[in-house]
Amino acid sequence: MTTSWDDVRPYFERDAVAHVATLMPDGAPHSVPVWIGVEGDRLAFFSVAGSRKDENVQADPRVAFSITAPDNPLDMAFVRGEAVERITGDAAFEIIDPISQKYAGKPYFDRSAHTAFLVRPDTSWFHDYSAD
Repeated sequence: MTTSWDDVRPYFERDAVAHVATLMPDGAPHSVPVWIGVEGDRLAFFSVAGSRKDENVQADPRVAFSITAPDNPLDMAFVRGEAVERITGDAAFEIIDPISQKYAGKPYFDRSAHTAFLVRPDTSWFHDYSAD
């Protein structure tokens, strides 16, 4: 089932909203929509510092993403991986602003405390079910 990250990467370079799943302290999944970017061979996303998402990733860096093509919800991809870097302060906006530019056409509006995460993709997969 594993597909190369290079094959899946284009799904995450588009401006489609992804969903990230993290693990709650009791092990329950927590899934929320996120803007997402690609930084080299890593996925990038961000969060308000101290939010549930931020706390979950700090406690357990395993994450999963799903995404569908903007024009075809049957064309989808997922990535499971590990958040290998948590970036804070002004450096976080070096990741956040390009992601915001992709989705909103401008730097991120909220300059309060945010964190950016870089995720190493471990398992990648895609399939276009409309082609079946």
